[in-house]
Amino acid sequence: MNDGPPAPSGPVPILMYHAVAHRPARAVRGLSVAPEAFAAQMMVLAEYRCTPLTTAALAEAWRTGKPLPERPVLVTFDDGYEGVHRHALPVLAEHGFPATLFVSTGWLRSPHGTGGALDTMLDWDQVRELAAAGTEIGGHTHTHPQLDQVDDARLRYEAEHCREIVAGELGSAPVSFAYPYGYSDRRVRQAVRAAGYAQALAVGNACARRAQGPYALRRVTVRRSTTVDEFRRLVRGRALGRLFARDRALTKGYAVVRRARRAVTSARRLGA
Repeated sequence: MNDGPPAPSGPVPILMYHAVAHRPARAVRGLSVAPEAFAAQMMVLAEYRCTPLTTAALAEAWRTGKPLPERPVLVTFDDGYEGVHRHALPVLAEHGFPATLFVSTGWLRSPHGTGGALDTMLDWDQVRELAAAGTEIGGHTHTHPQLDQVDDARLRYEAEHCREIVAGELGSAPVSFAYPYGYSDRRVRQAVRAAGYAQALAVGNACARRAQGPYALRRVTVRRSTTVDEFRRLVRGRALGRLFARDRALTKGYAVVRRARRAVTSARRLGA
């Protein structure tokens, strides 16, 4: 098909999913997709002859200068919802597509659990099955906080403890990371790098580019409301500014609020 995604040398669409479920919890409904919609979206990737990659594979190619395959795209999932195993894995396996799952280790169903999860989560046996099927397992903190709003000790704990748990459960430490809520700043990115992650994903609702650097790669959000036509535009990297105009306006406004909040918190700590 001529009207496909960007060429290998151009920007790469990184698709950001959360829950895949028929009846998701209200808290994640907007960021969920129905199983039928997910299957249709993966069919679009197959139709366009896309080559899905893991986050680690994309970052390594850009780091070393290795050529990317034709029409690269990434399929990523945040948090660790059970539907990724139940509904997404069979579809990915049918197409032979790899993906990346970023887990919040304290939210998963396990002895490490801290509570606070927004819906039914994966357990570690399911995570291991996903890994065995070709899914890269990345870190997404332990308790899913807004990292740019926590102090240095908590920031270090969230990044390092998550990595330690994944390594203990899977036998190898994760090399990729995704920022909860997509929020990061220089302090957060430095902490993630210091914890041992080689690359990290934000949101931004734009295609990823090598120039963004390995710790600020952007993704595009796939929602329950995303139509097939809109999904085709996401994959092609077309008209993203119009699709996400409201998101970008809110993000810019909230960034000012977050910086002010962080400054007030820091001043209080210094004065304590």
